[in-house]
Amino acid sequence: MLDVALLPGEYAVCRLPAGSSLSPTLWGGLCDHDVVTVSWSVNGISLICPARRVPEQAVVETDWRCLRIVDPLDLVVTDTLAALVDPLARARVNVVAFSTYDTDHVLVPAVRLVEATAALERAGHRVHK
Repeated sequence: MLDVALLPGEYAVCRLPAGSSLSPTLWGGLCDHDVVTVSWSVNGISLICPARRVPEQAVVETDWRCLRIVDPLDLVVTDTLAALVDPLARARVNVVAFSTYDTDHVLVPAVRLVEATAALERAGHRVHK
């Protein structure tokens, strides 16, 4: 069983052209609950961030909600992300998953949030809303 926190506000999944620079305003002044993740590849930059922080030049998919495992995870722990993704997949809820050094996160479509949290609770997880 995992403790999972529903982070406030909506999140966006973004794409920026390769070589784009990121403004410090993207991460400056983040709230305690905010998370921003950036991945670079030769094809471009992928960015997940609170919807209110989306860069102007980004291609954006919005209206995602972010669920985070509450307790910090040891890097050698296995199957934690699967414990979140599997019940969501069985409920046919789309996910975007990502990890930080400390924990795992999943984004679910805002319109499917009730179904997502119900699926996690049926799987035995505690969702803190």
